[in-house]
Amino acid sequence: MKSNFLSRLTPLKPYLRWLVWGGVSFFLVKTLHTHWQTVVNTEISGFNWGYAILAFLVTLLAHCWTGWVWGLILRYLNYPVSGVWSIRVYLQTNIAKYVPGNVWHFYGRVRAAQQFDIPLPVATLSVLLEPLLMLAAALLLALFTYPQANLFLQLLILGVVLLGVHPVCLNPLLHWAGKLKGRKNWAQQTPDSPTPQPESISVKSYPLLPFLGECFFLLLRGSGFLLTVLALQPLTWEQIPPLVSTFSLAWLLGLVVPGSPGGIGVFETTAIAFGSAQGAIALLQGNFFLSIALYRLISTLAEAIGAFLATVKEKSRPQHD
Repeated sequence: MKSNFLSRLTPLKPYLRWLVWGGVSFFLVKTLHTHWQTVVNTEISGFNWGYAILAFLVTLLAHCWTGWVWGLILRYLNYPVSGVWSIRVYLQTNIAKYVPGNVWHFYGRVRAAQQFDIPLPVATLSVLLEPLLMLAAALLLALFTYPQANLFLQLLILGVVLLGVHPVCLNPLLHWAGKLKGRKNWAQQTPDSPTPQPESISVKSYPLLPFLGECFFLLLRGSGFLLTVLALQPLTWEQIPPLVSTFSLAWLLGLVVPGSPGGIGVFETTAIAFGSAQGAIALLQGNFFLSIALYRLISTLAEAIGAFLATVKEKSRPQHD
C-alpha cells in the first residue's frame, strides 16, 4: 500500500519541489523586505559602502566555510565527501531555515546526504553535531572577548557541550546507526545472498578539526558584524571585545531557540539585552539598533545569493563531484 501511494506521488514531485521553493522564497523575501524597510526608514549619515561590501563578502565566505566544515564532520563520521559538494548542499539548503519551524534546512541536508548513500542516522547525527560545535565555539568566543559575563554558566554549558561530542558519547549513537543500516541491508537481500553483517561505525578521536573549523566560522561571522558596524561609524580597539561578545551570545541564542525561523527576533532581542548589559549600546549610541538590522539584511542577502550561486553551479555541472 505504501509503495502504491508513493508511486502515485511520483508525477507530482516536480510540482512539490517548486512548491517548496516557492514557500522558501516567500519567507526569504519577507525577511529581506522587513529589514530593508528598517534600514531605509532610518536616517543614515556618513555610510561607508566599502565596509558594507566587505561585511557582505566576509559573511558569504563564512557560509561557504561552514558548508566545508559540515563536510569535515561527515568525514569525521567515516563518510568522506568532497568539499565542493558539502558547500553546495549547505548553501542550497541553508535558506530553508527562514521557513517557520527552523528545521527544514536540516531536513534538506539530511535528504541530500541520503542521496549520496550516507545512512540516515549518520546524516542526522552530522546535522546535530554541527550546531553543537557552533554553540561551543560561540561560548568560547564570548569567553575570550568578555569573560566577566556569566562566567560560571558559560563554562558549565561549554563543558557539557564539549563532553557531549566526545567519542565516549558519540560511539553509542554511531553503533546504533550501523545496526540500523544492517537491518536495511537485511530487508533488501535475496534468499541466495550472504547474511549481511552490521557495519562497524565508530570514531576514535575527538572532533577537534570540525570544532576549530566552527571557531573560525564564528570569527568570520563576528568580523562580518564588526564590518557592518564600521560601515556606520568608526570603532576603537576597546569597543571590539564587548561587541563581539554581544554578537556571539545573541547569535548563539538565535541558533538554539526552537521554532524561531533563522533566529529572527531572538537574535535582535538578545543582542539588545546583552548589549545593554555589556555597554555595547552606549558605545555605539544610536547606531547599535541600526547595526543589528543592517547585519541581518546583509546576512540574509549573503545566504540568498549563496544559494543562487550554488544552484547555478549545480545546473552547469550536473555530475557528482
